[in-house]
Amino acid sequence: MPEIKLKLDEKQHGGFQLIENEEKIGEMVLSISGTILTVYHTEVDEKYNGKGYAKLLLDAMVAYVREHKYTVKPLCPYVFAQFTRHPDEYADIWQK
Repeated sequence: MPEIKLKLDEKQHGGFQLIENEEKIGEMVLSISGTILTVYHTEVDEKYNGKGYAKLLLDAMVAYVREHKYTVKPLCPYVFAQFTRHPDEYADIWQK
């Protein structure tokens, strides 16, 4: 199972990285401004398609947002689709 690491620079830009065998196999690109976390893009290496790794990134981001009492601006099509499909699950963090 890959591990997820959050890497942010001094301007709070970066993302959650999906690491397996010391190789980055996926990432969720985001930035934080005040209490708003904006997600721009989610991508997992295509050789790992169908393993639920994008959902692992989503779950890590959601846990981080709830822990820090942020809201999410989902500009990423994947995150937006998940929020739209499961509005009750993300209602507390979704900045519409």
